[in-house]
Amino acid sequence: MNNSRILINNLKIFQGINQNLINVLLILFGTILLTISAKVQVPFWPVPMTMQTFVVFLIGSTYGVRLSFLTLVAYLIEGAMGLPVFAAGGGILYLTGPTAGYLYGMTIAAVIISYFANQGYSTSYLKSFISIIIGSAIIFSLGVLYLGSIIGYNKAIQAGLLPFIPSELFKIALAVLLIPNLNKFIK
Repeated sequence: MNNSRILINNLKIFQGINQNLINVLLILFGTILLTISAKVQVPFWPVPMTMQTFVVFLIGSTYGVRLSFLTLVAYLIEGAMGLPVFAAGGGILYLTGPTAGYLYGMTIAAVIISYFANQGYSTSYLKSFISIIIGSAIIFSLGVLYLGSIIGYNKAIQAGLLPFIPSELFKIALAVLLIPNLNKFIK
């Protein structure tokens, strides 16, 4: 793995500081961003959009694989402990409720996007698009599969996928435009 490809490692402000401290601070920063992104709703058609998957795309594209995984796991643990980090609160029931598949999908997606970023996929628009579209597909596949096991698959597609396609395409486009430019700016 080429650590110079991990965007966060190229920030000069982190050079010379204990790596464990940096990792803890980045995990905390990531979970705060995820919490804020879950709470802020942007009016969008046909349903309001949160920026949560966008933040997952950013974490995956800028953190290393291990740090991405630990950040999303920390977020899930914070929610399980009852901290109001999810869109409508917190508690262990969120990790088994109707949206649990999306939460677990976000964790896997961040790791996969991070893996691709480590391979240089965060440096070009096309490669960023490929990694982020795969990450988004993972989030929605796991989310709809789990939701479908509760309410039926046709209803899960109607309620848990189709209304979110327009806003998801917007977040994917935003991430694809931002991430390669961040790479150029930081390097």
